[in-house]
Amino acid sequence: MSAMRRQSPAADGTSGTVGDALSRLLAGNRTAVMGILNVTPDSFSDGGRFLEPAVAIAHAKRLAAEGADILDIGAESTRPYGGMTPVSLDEELSRLQPVLPAVARLGIPVSIDTIKARVAAWALGEGAAIVNDVWGLQRDPDMARVVAEHRVPVIIMHNRDAADAAIDIIADVTAFFARSLDIASKAGIGRDKIVLDPGIGFGKTPEQSMAVIARLGEFRRFGLPILVGASRKRFIASVVPSDPDHRLAGSLAAHLLAVENGAAIIRAHDVAETVQALRVAAAIRSAR
Repeated sequence: MSAMRRQSPAADGTSGTVGDALSRLLAGNRTAVMGILNVTPDSFSDGGRFLEPAVAIAHAKRLAAEGADILDIGAESTRPYGGMTPVSLDEELSRLQPVLPAVARLGIPVSIDTIKARVAAWALGEGAAIVNDVWGLQRDPDMARVVAEHRVPVIIMHNRDAADAAIDIIADVTAFFARSLDIASKAGIGRDKIVLDPGIGFGKTPEQSMAVIARLGEFRRFGLPILVGASRKRFIASVVPSDPDHRLAGSLAAHLLAVENGAAIIRAHDVAETVQALRVAAAIRSAR
C-alpha cells in the first residue's frame, strides 16, 4: 500500500495528508485511476446498485483494493443522455451522509461529484479532498468560492445542455475551458489545483466524443492535467452495439488511447481491469 493510502484525511480536506494527494499523484510517472461510486437510483450504468449505504461502502473498499487512486462519489445522476430526475439538496445530502464520511476514512482521496456548492462544502467538511463539477464552475455561481475557500483541487468538466452535430466540438471545449479558468482565477483558485475534463458523452454526439479523445492533445495548450472518463459511454455502442454492462473492452480501448494522447487521470467503473490495462501498456512502452 502506498504512502498516500496510509494517510488519513484532514477534517477539511485541505492539509498535509489526503488534501495534497492529487498533486503528489500527478507528480508521478503513471496514470491515476479514479473509481466511480454512484449512490443514485438512476445513473446510466449502475443506477440503484449502490444506493444502500453498506453496499456502497463495501464497493468503495473493493475499488480501493483493486487499485483506485481516487474515489469519486456522486449522489445525483449527471448521466449525459437525459432521463435523470433532478435531486433536491436535502435528498442529495441524505444519500451522501451515511456513505461519504466512511469512505473518506479509507484514506484514499475522495472526490465529490456534484453541481451544488452547498453539497460540495458539506462533503469537504466531511473529508472529501477534491470537487468534481460537471458544469465546470459555470452552473452554481457559488461553487468557485467554495473550492477557493477550502483550497482543494477541482475538476472542471466541459458540458452542454444539448449536443449539436454542426459545431466544432474542439473549439467549443476550448472556449468553455477558457471561461471556467477565468472564473477560477477570479475566485482565487490556483492553476495547480485544476484538472480539465473534456466531458466524454456530455453534450456531444458519439462522433464528437471520439473526436475529443482523438484530439485530446489540443487541450495541452492549457498546461493542466487532463482527466478522461469514457467508461461505458454510449459512443462505444455507436461503434459496436452493446449495453453499458458490455462495454468494458470499448472503455479500455478509449482509455488507452486517451493516455497516449495526454490523459493523466482515467475515471472508470471497472477499476481492476483499467489498472491492469494501463500497467501493461506502460510496461510495453517502457520496453521500446
